[in-house]
Amino acid sequence: MVDSTAVSIPVVVAPAAHDRASADPSTSADPSNGMGDYFRLQRRLLLATMLLSAAAVVVTALVGSLATAFSLLVGALAGLLYLWLLSRSVTRLGENSRRLSRAQLLVPVALVLVSTRVPQLSTLPALLGFLLYKPAVILQAVFDS
Repeated sequence: MVDSTAVSIPVVVAPAAHDRASADPSTSADPSNGMGDYFRLQRRLLLATMLLSAAAVVVTALVGSLATAFSLLVGALAGLLYLWLLSRSVTRLGENSRRLSRAQLLVPVALVLVSTRVPQLSTLPALLGFLLYKPAVILQAVFDS
């Protein structure tokens, strides 16, 4: 004989519409577990990084020199590659891998090596161009909140 007073049934309450962005994707009713939102965020981050990088290169070319703008462009392209590799490894993290890929860590190392060996590139503008993905991430976080 089973005592019906001892059985507890967990109650799941759906988050409000304004709280859905912060809800755990594994508990949502969306069958893709929020991956559609992640891919949209990934595209927005890459686009914001491209736009910010293009604006920085143009301003540097107008205000500074073309050589500095070229170094900034090479660094910005390396930053885009880094961000893309990082987002790709995060996407794979849930599928079959339990750790992040280390391929994206080679990008800044290769950038420094190339910028020190190629006389047309300056190391500091290249590194600043590489770091342009960070303000894009911060701006995206500000616009999303």
